[in-house]
Amino acid sequence: MKNSGIGNDPFNVIITGVGGQGNVLASRMLGNILSDQGYFVTIGETFGVSQRGGSVMSHLRISGSSAWSPQIPRGQADIVVALEPIEAIRVMAYYGNERATVLSNTRPIYPVGVIAGEMEYPDPGSIREALGRLTGRVVLIDATDEAMKLGNPILGNVIMLGAVAATGLLPFDRDDFKTVIARSMPADRLEINLAAYDRGREMLLETT
Repeated sequence: MKNSGIGNDPFNVIITGVGGQGNVLASRMLGNILSDQGYFVTIGETFGVSQRGGSVMSHLRISGSSAWSPQIPRGQADIVVALEPIEAIRVMAYYGNERATVLSNTRPIYPVGVIAGEMEYPDPGSIREALGRLTGRVVLIDATDEAMKLGNPILGNVIMLGAVAATGLLPFDRDDFKTVIARSMPADRLEINLAAYDRGREMLLETT
């Protein structure tokens, strides 16, 4: 049995976004990091109407003692990591609770209705207010903007993982992250991913 090192057991993480943001890759990276440390990690994924542009949500259930079903019960998320801000609200409305921690990217991806002028996308202040009504632990991170400075907006998912590490709510660090991505990515992508991880960690610490 693994010494827990986590708050609740199981510890429930939801990573959410829309297709094309690297949501699934982020969940697999986090799952592999924690599995390497001896934790039982169960991952369940749901996809929206289309793989690119539709809602994507990964459930990770992390335990030091046993495997759990892949579906997190309603109201039982410990961390929600959102690569798109409206998805943070959508997930928290069902899975959230007042003790949950929300880390959300600030860059919106507009649905078709907004692009067509049929509906409005809420402003950042309204998004923060809505999340604040669901939990007191909300951090908004300009992950996509920082990823673009590194040369690739998809690195926003790694920036968010760096932010998760900086919360201290899950037991992993830079070396653990490096070990996993070194196995799964070409060597020439290692440094840029580490830079993204480092930037995410810095951004979280700058907000606290």
